[in-house]
Amino acid sequence: MSATTSAATEPAGPPAGREGRLDPALIRLAAILLTGAIAPFLDTTIVNVAIESIGRGLHASVDTVQWVLTGYLLAFGMVVPLSGWALRRFGGRPTWMFSLSLFLIGSVLCGLAWNIGSLIAFRVIQGIGGGLMVPILLTLLVQAAGGRKLGRLMATVSLPVVIVPILGPVVGGLIVSSLSWRWIFYVNVPVGLAGLVLAWRGLRDVSRPRPGQPLDLLGLALLSPGIAAILYGLAQVSSHGGFGHPAVLVPLLAGLAAVALFTVRTLRLRQDVEPVISLSLFRVPSFTGAASLMFLFGLSLYGAMLLLPLYYQQLRGASALTAGLLLAPQGVGSLLPRLVIGRLTDRFGPRPVVLAGTLVAALGTLPFALATARTSEVLLSLALVVRGAGLGGATIAVMAAAFEGLEPAQVPHASSATRIMQQVGGAFGASVLAVILARLAAGHPGPLGLASAFRGTFWWCLAFTALALGPAFLLAGSRRQQSS
Repeated sequence: MSATTSAATEPAGPPAGREGRLDPALIRLAAILLTGAIAPFLDTTIVNVAIESIGRGLHASVDTVQWVLTGYLLAFGMVVPLSGWALRRFGGRPTWMFSLSLFLIGSVLCGLAWNIGSLIAFRVIQGIGGGLMVPILLTLLVQAAGGRKLGRLMATVSLPVVIVPILGPVVGGLIVSSLSWRWIFYVNVPVGLAGLVLAWRGLRDVSRPRPGQPLDLLGLALLSPGIAAILYGLAQVSSHGGFGHPAVLVPLLAGLAAVALFTVRTLRLRQDVEPVISLSLFRVPSFTGAASLMFLFGLSLYGAMLLLPLYYQQLRGASALTAGLLLAPQGVGSLLPRLVIGRLTDRFGPRPVVLAGTLVAALGTLPFALATARTSEVLLSLALVVRGAGLGGATIAVMAAAFEGLEPAQVPHASSATRIMQQVGGAFGASVLAVILARLAAGHPGPLGLASAFRGTFWWCLAFTALALGPAFLLAGSRRQQSS
């Protein structure tokens, strides 16, 4: 049995080596999984800058081509609850390779799409594969780590989570400006194939399948469509100018009702049936705080990822590629705290790290709320570095806090729940900020009015970031005692 296998099948063993370092076998396992996961992480933003080119190439209107993004998001959200059950039922390597293969097949089909309808359908296939992969990655790594050194582990795992989506617009801009939009999808092929080869060789016997209780299929039928309906309703907000339109309200209310019914059913579920998501997780204060923070960070991060490119393009006249390059300092900033945040989280607990990171992120957002059309781009770039450092550090600590104090059997449920919270938060943030910007801009026409509208919207973004201070106090704050 390989070293990687040992690390993954002995969760009770210590994953940290001498001097508190992560065990090399755990690092190798992370490298194998992250290689395959790079493409789904990148895909969440790389397609955004190609939407205009796709619309022209396939002769589709903006309203229609937006489904290239929405279809992926809906499929991604629907299958997240299935990931934990599939991992237990079929085991780590088969489930991971199936998910990656499905994403890879969807990518190739997207590149070969002959019209907008086929592209949307193939994006759904991509979304199913990606939606399964991300929770499975977290589950396998946390189980292999045995619940130890989670801060340092998440500092490693969250690198593509924080960096790749931010760099996505840059990569997408380069591809669209140099090649056909189809290469937005073909670029996933070599990465996916490398991930499959590494998984075949390095994930033997990782998280073997084990017999268990039957899955709550009725609960799944309520939760997955409920999440999809909520995400669909949120995606329609910007198109219909607010939350009052039936196209927004009907799916939102239907989705919320389905989730409410799922909650009632799960609370009354028999013990011989396995829940889709264990609601007992929310009895753990640190998990409740972490789940709330994942929603708020998804709102703040992904909402601003929509707002910032628009700011540079509409107010400062930058091209898509230039706007992507101007966002790169945020990615640089998220790299800065990675050497120390994991150790600080393991030593002092996630609460002080999240509080500090949230305040730093708010400080980095403030210059945009005060900016005018003449504000120095150097100052704004420095602000993005600060913002990235704050969000990056806080995200690492939150991801570690989500798994503290949980039993090994609860980890798959925790992976699914936190991912769902982040997806819904991201969709909510993008929709709400788009509506706020549109309404403020409509009330203040002209260049000066547009600058004022962006300032007002960034104040809302700042307020969303500050909301994270509340749930942060639910996280652990005492020093964690660990053995090397």
